[in-house]
Amino acid sequence: MTGLAARQRYLVISNGHGEDAIAAQVIARLPPSISAEAFPMIGSGKAYDNVCPIVGPRATLASEGWRNVKGSLRRDIVNGGLLTVPPALRFLRSIRGKYDRIVVVGDMVGVLACLGTGNRDLVYIDVYKTGSARLYSKAECWAIKQACSLVFCRSTSLAQKLRKAGVDARCVGNLMMDTIPYGDYDAAARRTRRAAVTLLPGSRALTAESFSLQVAALRALPEELRPDAFVAVAGSVSVEDLARAAGLHRTAMLSGEADDLGELSDGSITVHMARGRAMGNLLAASDLVLSQAGTASVQSLGLGVPVVTFVNARDRRSRFEDEQKLFGDARQVVAPKAADISECLGRLLGDMAERGRLGTLGRERIGGPGALSAIFEALGLVTESA
Repeated sequence: MTGLAARQRYLVISNGHGEDAIAAQVIARLPPSISAEAFPMIGSGKAYDNVCPIVGPRATLASEGWRNVKGSLRRDIVNGGLLTVPPALRFLRSIRGKYDRIVVVGDMVGVLACLGTGNRDLVYIDVYKTGSARLYSKAECWAIKQACSLVFCRSTSLAQKLRKAGVDARCVGNLMMDTIPYGDYDAAARRTRRAAVTLLPGSRALTAESFSLQVAALRALPEELRPDAFVAVAGSVSVEDLARAAGLHRTAMLSGEADDLGELSDGSITVHMARGRAMGNLLAASDLVLSQAGTASVQSLGLGVPVVTFVNARDRRSRFEDEQKLFGDARQVVAPKAADISECLGRLLGDMAERGRLGTLGRERIGGPGALSAIFEALGLVTESA
């Protein structure tokens, strides 16, 4: 009983599907001395299933917090998004003083919500800003200084900006590379062709549309260049919606692997499906990635797997361009047309040396793992592996 009484209570706040996935991996690796609960501010928080209890109200937004699409904030407001704010703030006021630590993973939304509800001494893990374009504004520096006692950034330029403002900020690398999910799925055993491609259509409203375009690009490839195809299906995505959008049919699951979702096929194109929690398994077996995802694109590049993406007419170009300054050529950007995607895909599939060059560039730009151990050390946590 003494050991149980001594356990520290952590509340981990995240703000979107990608942030949930990162935070869930962090919680899963906390030492036994920590009892953690999660407050996913947007969405169902499925990433925390079988990891930790979820607390706080559930908020559903049409955008799921994805601000890379033009007008997403306005549409959320029009569709009642502001009504989700008061319950979240009431919850955050109610938990003041009830946790030993509050950890915010993601962007500034969680920090601002805590600041406005009287929660202080936050640990803020900023996985949003890259440091390659915009740094923190004066207002952001002020808010972070008021609410946070310790901040972990992705780049030295971000940490330096905060330190000049009097914040204890540290650059420990990119936490995304420590939190790539791996599950029960043998992608390599399903390889039959010279190359393999993983499709990451995203986790939001445009997912089925993006998947349809990705499959159309695969169909446009000459038969001799067609790769094995895999798709990582996020927990919030309907497989039936994907199949219908791409003109594919679902086959029965044939394996006993927990993360096997079967296949989608039309007799010519076959796409092997796995749960999103097995994404790392797919990336490890792939030569290229077709991605409309956020966090997963960064993780792919960091693993040395080049990414091909397209810019939707509805995308916010400013955020996309900020990211591209970091990614460089490692993320190939094409028009949202099946022919353009297919041309880029075919060119890279036929050029192993170029794939290798882009893979090396991605690893250099994103950096490797190591952030999680540095964060735990700074927090005075000792894991079993340590």
